[in-house]
Amino acid sequence: MTEEKIIKISSGYSMLILLIVLIAGGITSLVTSIIPLFFVFLLLTIATLPGFFLVNPNTSKVILLFGKYIGTVKENGFYWANPLYRKKGISLRASNFDSERVKVNDKLGNPIMISTIAVWKVKDTFKAAFDVDNYENFVRVQSDAAVRKLASLYPYDNFEDDGKVEEITLRASVNEVSEALEEELSERLEMAGIEVLEARIGYLAYAQEIASAMLKRQQATAIIAARHKIVEGAVSMVEMAIDKLSENNVVDLDEERKAAMVSNLMVVLCSDKDAAPIVNTGTLNH
Repeated sequence: MTEEKIIKISSGYSMLILLIVLIAGGITSLVTSIIPLFFVFLLLTIATLPGFFLVNPNTSKVILLFGKYIGTVKENGFYWANPLYRKKGISLRASNFDSERVKVNDKLGNPIMISTIAVWKVKDTFKAAFDVDNYENFVRVQSDAAVRKLASLYPYDNFEDDGKVEEITLRASVNEVSEALEEELSERLEMAGIEVLEARIGYLAYAQEIASAMLKRQQATAIIAARHKIVEGAVSMVEMAIDKLSENNVVDLDEERKAAMVSNLMVVLCSDKDAAPIVNTGTLNH
């Protein structure tokens, strides 16, 4: 037997009635001083009791007889089976797993701290019970291995000065990374009969030794991007101002005065602080 087998077990209520009869018979024989009959009822009662067991909702019982796999009971209820059967309970409920934060290197070699959150449940009780030593510990170890592999496949983030831009990053591509992590975990846990319902990154940050430097790098990148947009907008506004002045014949400027006007407008528009203009009350030459 190498796969799960669902079996039906007889209800425990009929055997419960028989047990009550045995107990009543034992009491009666003891009262009437029929000692041999009392011991017979006592032995039958003791032999019957281990056969009773419960299967709660979303749980199962793996049935063994002297090391041989008999089958799995998944339907909840009150049952009675061979008292020699060994019943091993396995939960079928969905479980959450939040891994510890581990330090790994991303695709670019930067040390990062990362952890994963997985939602899983047992799908095949035979594999969970017999193909791995401890399926819950197996989930923990394989989740740790999967998140380490995932971190090495993608960079933490993109920077324009890297020369090339990665399409998928750990920080920005949440859906793609989660799908890759879920697929990797499913492949690793399939041999244990575990179904992965969801997997995603729970924590992601640069390691402490480079966090400060990377923060400055991110700030510098953001400042450069902002400056680029500011300059681009300022040039467009200056060009529009000169065109409008010429189009409406407001003032006729030679090249030297245009250059001075462009310089002044660029300073005003691109300055970090509000400009304090000086009003010229004389002529254009003063």
